[in-house]
Amino acid sequence: MKNKFGDALIFNVGAVVAGLVISACMLIFMKINPVQVCGEALRKIISDGYNLGEVLVKATPLIFTALAFAFTYKANLFNIGAQGQFYAGSIVAVTLSLLLGDVLPPVLLILLVLIASFAAGGLVGALIGLAKAKFNANEFLVSMMSTYVVSAIMDYLLRTVLRETKGEYLQTDPISSNAYLANIIPGTRVHVGFVIAIAAAIGIWVLLYKTPLGFRIRSVGCNSIAAEQAGIRSKTIFVTAFLISGGLAGLAGLTEVNGVQHMLLQDFNGSIGSFGIGIAILANGNPIGVIFAALLFGFLNVMGTTMGRLPGLNIPSSVIDLIEGIVMICVIVSYFLRRYVQNRREKKLLKKEGEQIC
Repeated sequence: MKNKFGDALIFNVGAVVAGLVISACMLIFMKINPVQVCGEALRKIISDGYNLGEVLVKATPLIFTALAFAFTYKANLFNIGAQGQFYAGSIVAVTLSLLLGDVLPPVLLILLVLIASFAAGGLVGALIGLAKAKFNANEFLVSMMSTYVVSAIMDYLLRTVLRETKGEYLQTDPISSNAYLANIIPGTRVHVGFVIAIAAAIGIWVLLYKTPLGFRIRSVGCNSIAAEQAGIRSKTIFVTAFLISGGLAGLAGLTEVNGVQHMLLQDFNGSIGSFGIGIAILANGNPIGVIFAALLFGFLNVMGTTMGRLPGLNIPSSVIDLIEGIVMICVIVSYFLRRYVQNRREKKLLKKEGEQIC
């Protein structure tokens, strides 16, 4: 266990460093001094409370989508459709906020939207789990394709019943201020959604490691056949794990619609699901680790944005996606390298034990 934790720490830190070094080389090719630019951007972030708050704002939905992937991963399942579940939560959040924004008290409204967003994402996730349980469908492909289905539904709604009153853009009308997630740090955009995300991560850790359901989920993930023989119904676990996972991704939709955008836009945050996968891998599937990994990616996002605004430099806005993408690729590659090293170590240990027995 200690070796695995040490491997995860070394490989993940190495992956992030490698990604940042490659990104720095990219800036050099653009004839930009990476040390000077990053230093100046870092100074602006640290000295500005608003920019520091933006790190938390960017990290909030990433925590939810990373938890969505990490949760099913504990059951040896792969939820690649967090993006679609995020959109499902967003659709329900904006619909209820528009319909009930001036009808219900703010606290009751937010509570209702929170539950409904979780249910919407959970429904999409549960259908994926059901396909896996009933037909032994490949959850990787089914969850990935579900994103396109939900995206098409969202696009249809934005062109019809949810379209803004003027009908000029593919977006909804702004929601009522009664439906806003409360701001918790004055002078920033940090909202109560960040607190909900932290609470969700802690709650998922408790569920996985301190409850009978969590034990069953992890047992199925370790060996579904042995779990079945022990009386654990793996098919029920498939549906349950995906339901909770989808619900977590749906909550990301709530935080973005009611906390940041205050409306629903076509194809907004189109990479939040894929970044969640990389963050979960960086955190080694640990719900608490997800918080810190999401904060890192939130920081990288704000860093890239700040670099693009530095005077006298022509750094394109796409540099943000490039830096995050390079780090993401390095993290995923490090995961496979780590698994390879661990498998080699275990094979050598088994061979050594076999020789001693003989």
